[in-house]
Amino acid sequence: MAAFGAAVRALLAAARARSPPLGHRPPHAPCSASAAARGAAMEPAPRWLAGLRFDNRALRALPVETPPPGPEGAPSSPRPVPGACFSRVRPAPLRQPRLVALSEPALALLGLGAPPADAAAREAREAEAALFFSGNALLPGAEPAAHCYCGHQFGQFAGQLGDGAAMYLGEVCTAAGERWELQLKGAGPTPFSRQADGRKVLRSSIREFLCSEAMFHLGIPTTRAGACVTSQSTVVRDVFYDGNPKYEKCTVVLRIASTFLRFGSFEIFKSADEHTGREGPSVGRNDIRVQMLDYVISTFYPEIQAAHADDRVQRNAAFFREVTRRTARMVAEWQCVGFCHGVLNTDNMSIVGLTIDYGPFGFLDRYDPDHVCNASDNAGRYAYSKQPEVCKWNLQKLVEALEPELPRERGEAILAEEFDPEFRQHYLQKMRRKLGLVHAELDEDGALVAKLLETMHLTGADFTNTFYLLSSFPVGPESLGLPEFLAALTAQCASIEELKLAFRPQMDPRQLSMMLMLAQSNPQLFALIGTRANVTKELERVEQHSRLEQLSPAELLSKNRGHWADWLQEYRTRLEKDREGVSDKDAWQAEHTRVMHANNPKYVLRNYIAQNAIEAAENGDFSEVRRVLKLLETPYHRDGEATEVPEATEPEGAGGADSGGHSYSSKPPLWAAELCVT
Repeated sequence: MAAFGAAVRALLAAARARSPPLGHRPPHAPCSASAAARGAAMEPAPRWLAGLRFDNRALRALPVETPPPGPEGAPSSPRPVPGACFSRVRPAPLRQPRLVALSEPALALLGLGAPPADAAAREAREAEAALFFSGNALLPGAEPAAHCYCGHQFGQFAGQLGDGAAMYLGEVCTAAGERWELQLKGAGPTPFSRQADGRKVLRSSIREFLCSEAMFHLGIPTTRAGACVTSQSTVVRDVFYDGNPKYEKCTVVLRIASTFLRFGSFEIFKSADEHTGREGPSVGRNDIRVQMLDYVISTFYPEIQAAHADDRVQRNAAFFREVTRRTARMVAEWQCVGFCHGVLNTDNMSIVGLTIDYGPFGFLDRYDPDHVCNASDNAGRYAYSKQPEVCKWNLQKLVEALEPELPRERGEAILAEEFDPEFRQHYLQKMRRKLGLVHAELDEDGALVAKLLETMHLTGADFTNTFYLLSSFPVGPESLGLPEFLAALTAQCASIEELKLAFRPQMDPRQLSMMLMLAQSNPQLFALIGTRANVTKELERVEQHSRLEQLSPAELLSKNRGHWADWLQEYRTRLEKDREGVSDKDAWQAEHTRVMHANNPKYVLRNYIAQNAIEAAENGDFSEVRRVLKLLETPYHRDGEATEVPEATEPEGAGGADSGGHSYSSKPPLWAAELCVT
């Protein structure tokens, strides 16, 4: 560690001498192999990151606020930012930055090579990453700025939001001609931090870092995460908003994407909202909206720009059509792996169809269409089953934000025409692959999928493991192996203990009684309070919990076996239809298995897996973060690997760094149900 510290200090001294001033702009460098090669020739790279070449097109194409004059630190003071898409900022230094982990596949996007075999060289590389990816030093050509955007949060327009904890560093052009925007999340205050400090902590940063990479390797469009750097600097956080704050370590994530522009980027022009009275900081500035559309379409949708260069309305309509399709496909992919975003506000929706801003996300364990992963979402607005409709609602807000450059009626017609069919088609196609239906597409397939999900809901089946197990279902008309398969499948269903925990009453019985009395004596007041849905849910929980008290484990198992036997019979019949007319049954079987293995992950970032890694890291051990990161790089079954039956339940008390040999593909332990993410 002494050598590591010395390396950091040496790099910091060198970086201070080379860091550009706040207003510095590098000369234009187009993203081409020749330009990158010329840059490398002119400025040889003695260090690992010095070869990164910045060309910050967004800051040239869009208006940038000049910070108001004032004392040191004033550029980051909270304020409205009218007439601009960005405001210049500087990262705030951290004490003793230390690398948690690097994602080599993400960094490879930037043309950064694999880690060296030499231990000293690896340590120097990690020291450099800790220095630059913490924001303690700026790379040559970087121009840190914070992006201004607005958003509808939980259905209400919130006015100016912006990058309160993230900073645009610039855009790196690679030798392959690709352009990647770099962001530091958690690097300090910006004009958009409001009353916050612009910092992120180890806990939330590890979750975002791991999930960004997990989603990419699952094949889902997403922003990427290249590095996670923590420090000895601390901030106070009240994790559960319960009056028990504690000190947590400041941590920064390096994020990578083609762009971090979002639906909310176009909401800065919104006039006063009829419900909240708030308005965007750049209301009336249609000239900036035009600039933004020109920049976004020419940069990220060049084929649309080329096809409609002479007709702006047609161009903008084609752009919105493509954003709609990408968003529909993205959320269909989420539903097919059981991913819940948690905070689907318009400011968390990417303009290029990427999953963005990982906060209180979660993957389904026990299948529950009404699952809410965000403990702050009391009304369940962003429940798993509601995600497609919420994404469509957010697209409607984008339509409104694009007017008058895209007439509202034109945009609404596109949304009505495109979203639902695109979602349904992509979802059903993905589900067919998850079920190994490789030869024929039948109208009945949607009903088969719906019946499967209903069976999973009735039995409390584990979402990921149930699909993974189906790849080993005995396909032939003979029933050989069916009892063993059924036993493995029912082992993935919720136990009585799990169900009791899931359906335990949330209200004090006296409170519930009072609410019921109010509903009878004064229904108008009861309706005004707006708790009817909550009381109905609570009554359902009480009833379900009462039934569970009367149910034995043997009775539960018998019921589950019956539900699954019924669906498996339908599934076997459908698989037989898929094999009809196929001359080579062995080839069909091989393709059936291959497709299922490629579409049903063995590993997802379950909350308990992330929590184990977080707890180890908070104790100074980053090995579990790195182990989980590596595991999530290959979430699907690999060729030649035996299809193992997932364990019924993770052993109680199993922990990432301490347990060593625990399974990452088992059902979660009971304690995982108590995890609260806000």
